[in-house]
Amino acid sequence: MDFKDLKIPKCKNYSGYKPCKPYYNCLENGCFENNNMGTKILIISLDALGNVLDNTPILHSIKRKFPVSTIYWITLSNAEKILLYNPLKDKVFTWNDENRMILKNIEFDYVMNADKSDYACAFANEVNAKIKLGFLLNEDGKIIPANESAMYSYKLGIDDQLKFRENTKTGIEIIHDVFELDYQRDDYVFNFSPEEEKFIGDYKKEINFDDSKLYVGFNTGCSELFPNKKMTVEQHIKLIDELLKEKNIKIVLLGGKEDTDRNEKIFNTFNDVQKKNIINTPSTLGMRKGACFIDICDVVITGDSFGMHLAIGLKKFVIAWFGLSCWSEIELFGRGVKLYQKDLFCSPCWKRVCPYNLECIQMIDLEKIVSIVKEQGKIFVR
Repeated sequence: MDFKDLKIPKCKNYSGYKPCKPYYNCLENGCFENNNMGTKILIISLDALGNVLDNTPILHSIKRKFPVSTIYWITLSNAEKILLYNPLKDKVFTWNDENRMILKNIEFDYVMNADKSDYACAFANEVNAKIKLGFLLNEDGKIIPANESAMYSYKLGIDDQLKFRENTKTGIEIIHDVFELDYQRDDYVFNFSPEEEKFIGDYKKEINFDDSKLYVGFNTGCSELFPNKKMTVEQHIKLIDELLKEKNIKIVLLGGKEDTDRNEKIFNTFNDVQKKNIINTPSTLGMRKGACFIDICDVVITGDSFGMHLAIGLKKFVIAWFGLSCWSEIELFGRGVKLYQKDLFCSPCWKRVCPYNLECIQMIDLEKIVSIVKEQGKIFVR
């Protein structure tokens, strides 16, 4: 084959570096699999682990709109693990110089930027794409909507009245609008590997998992960025103490490495008899193992945190309470209850420091949480 006759296959498997199949020459004999790339799409979703997971339902909608397509996703290194074992994307690129250089040399049909951050928008500006959806930077370095359908999301960011008092759309619905996709209330995409499934099974054996019991998880912490998204230790203790009076309930303490001391304090408050019905899961094994521990639960009690999003993605019954963040933007898919103070003038606020003595936390209805859990216990079937 001469240079003038070279025709590069439009196949997902062809790299130009080595054969797709040993001893098979695609250039001479034709494409072996003919796995057509179709519509090429780059998703930019970098910031906040919960947001990245919350954006995964768009993959269902993209595949409906573009059945033959190649979907690349670029994200920060700490969020990459969220997208592992996800069959709807073709490749995940971590946010670094090399990967940005590669992506800027590909001609995409669409770039879909979900993030209203300077660096995500600047990168979206540089991507070679026929159509750009979401958010960009203008000549003054200001974040702007790239398309008309992104206007509502754009206004949410700069209009507190709209965001805190008027909006009724979930974040998933909003991002569908931004990317001009058909919203069909698709679920999150989060899958375990076979090794992780085995880990879950082995851990259940280790804790003598009892199929007849209702396992109630307490996601006790949250990101240090917004520390007021969590209940007090005393509130957790009061809830657990009340639930331990039910013979069919087991308690599971959940959290990340920042919650280790907090969970130890909660666990060690209880006597030896009570501790037999409390499982204090390891908190330093990373995100994926943390998801494995959530998976043993039937019900998860949580603030608005990444742990909440994982519980939603794992299809648990979620009891989520809200104070500083926007309850309207969270979708529980009919598997849970949202608790919030609708008439509290300062909530939601998204403040990192509370000027009002954390009323939204102090006012969490603990009795209602207990009541909801007991009701789940009555209808619980594994």
